[in-house]
Amino acid sequence: MFKNIYKNKRVLVTGHTGFKGSWLTTWLLNLGAEVAGYSISIPTTPSHFEELGLENRIQHFLGDIRDYAHLLRVCEEFKPEFIFHLAAQPLVRYSYENPKETFEVNMLGTLNVLDVIRQLNDVIKVGVIITSDKCYDNVEWVYGYREDDKLGGEDPYSGSKGAAELVAKSYMKSFFTNGYPNVCTTRAGNVIGGGDWAKDRIVPDIVRSWSHNKSVEIRNPNSTRPWQHVLEPLSGYLCVGAELYEEHSTHKNQAYNFGPDSNVNKNVGELIDEMKILWADSPGWQNKQISDEKKEANLLKLSCDKANIHLAWYPVMDFNETIDFTMKWYSHFYFEEKAIFEFTQNQIGLYTEKAKKKGIKWAIDE
Repeated sequence: MFKNIYKNKRVLVTGHTGFKGSWLTTWLLNLGAEVAGYSISIPTTPSHFEELGLENRIQHFLGDIRDYAHLLRVCEEFKPEFIFHLAAQPLVRYSYENPKETFEVNMLGTLNVLDVIRQLNDVIKVGVIITSDKCYDNVEWVYGYREDDKLGGEDPYSGSKGAAELVAKSYMKSFFTNGYPNVCTTRAGNVIGGGDWAKDRIVPDIVRSWSHNKSVEIRNPNSTRPWQHVLEPLSGYLCVGAELYEEHSTHKNQAYNFGPDSNVNKNVGELIDEMKILWADSPGWQNKQISDEKKEANLLKLSCDKANIHLAWYPVMDFNETIDFTMKWYSHFYFEEKAIFEFTQNQIGLYTEKAKKKGIKWAIDE
């Protein structure tokens, strides 16, 4: 899969201790890559990264993405051929409480990664910069946002991601035009799956409460989100990364959306009702409508036509399969004794087999 490009390649993942980063790190190990990670800390307890034992499976660097000199030294030491940049402050509500930190981590951190790629252009061949669907100026229309739609949001998190995209575009057009390194940005959002314990995220909040047999209070049950399993956008990141490994790739200096089919757009209440079916003796949920100034969008969806046409990338799982994968992981973690690393690897394998059966290009390219 992925043209077997990642085998024996040196790959740096920033934000590797986070939810998406730890899944991506595990998948890269399965693909035969030599992986290093750069993160400021272990962000949650429990931690997907720690439960998987990844510290002993990769080169594990602790460092602040805002510390340019340290990041540069790590890259000079490890000499990555690929960088997947996921390190971020990822929470909307936290961004209201810590706006300066959010802008520094998300904008300055992205700038640092891009400048390291510029400085080490004789070593680094590919940079995949992961931002967010919230980089768009969301007017909550029913259409999917396209890659050339207006950027920037009203909350600090969205603004920081829009700013990161503008920084990336400037670097791509100024410094990465002729041959290596090849860089692109990617946008996805509302990723769910086993191993996420972040604060103020709907699925982790529910699982934490249900694991203690407590009903969960829901702020906005009617908010609609394009739910997708974490492996869906990760397959997109790996897909475009593999395409960028060709020196004169036509995919460089682009932005790509990776999202689910439109039929996966469900509101929070529908999400929880599906989760209840897969959690034995679920204590359910309560509607706790609140009114505060921490505005979060009620509707946001992406158009993935560009990824469909340019990369032959498509989502693999429908809504029910997404919830099934997610709840089986958490049920396994809380109620079974089988090693979670092997279970996580098994889910990657099952996802890959689903993609092969659908004839999706990245899964069948050898």
